[in-house]
Amino acid sequence: MLKPTEIALEEIYVPTKFRGTLDPAKLETIAESIIENGLQSPIQVRQGKGRYVLVTGFHRLEAMRALGEETIEALIVQARRY
Repeated sequence: MLKPTEIALEEIYVPTKFRGTLDPAKLETIAESIIENGLQSPIQVRQGKGRYVLVTGFHRLEAMRALGEETIEALIVQARRY
C-alpha cells in the first residue's frame, strides 16, 4: 500500500488536459471541507522530468493553493503518460 508523501505545491505540474476544467463552485466546496476536516484524500502524482505530474486531484490541489498552503499530501503512483 502506498504511503502519502508531503510535496511542495510548486513541484507539481498540472497537465494541459486539466486546465480550463476548474469549477469555482466545486473548488469552494472542497476548500471549505479542507478547512473543516483537513485533506481527506491525497492527490495522485507521477514522477516527471525533475518534477511531479498531477494524475488525479486537480480541484483538491487548486483548493490547497487557494488556501495558501505550500504543501499537499500525495501518493506517488506509476501512471502512463497521456
